[in-house]
Amino acid sequence: QVQLVESGGGLVQPGGSLRLSCAASGSFFSIGTMGWYRQAPGKQRELVAAITSGGSTNYADSVKGRFTISRDNAKNTVYLQMNSLKPEDTAVYYCNFEVSEDPHREYDYWGRGTQVTVSS
Repeated sequence: QVQLVESGGGLVQPGGSLRLSCAASGSFFSIGTMGWYRQAPGKQRELVAAITSGGSTNYADSVKGRFTISRDNAKNTVYLQMNSLKPEDTAVYYCNFEVSEDPHREYDYWGRGTQVTVSS
């Protein structure tokens, strides 16, 4: 009974910025790693950024220096600040949470996705 809901996508001009949010609701014990993935038409889904429960981050080389991932554990929410956006960033963005529904069971949950379009 865990649901992830993304928000913040939309249309933006090259060089612009967007901030994506993803919040978890439902019944669960804890959340481990939170991440953002993206998928463009005809391409495989790829990891954009991830953040562990301890705050360690990693980024795809294509977004390093432009995107920042953060989390608010009190709100069960992950954010992706996207700056200096490029047309090649256009994709559907999905959040992914590692969720423990009890102390001994772990699953990956996915959001439905939010469209980001970078175009002039």
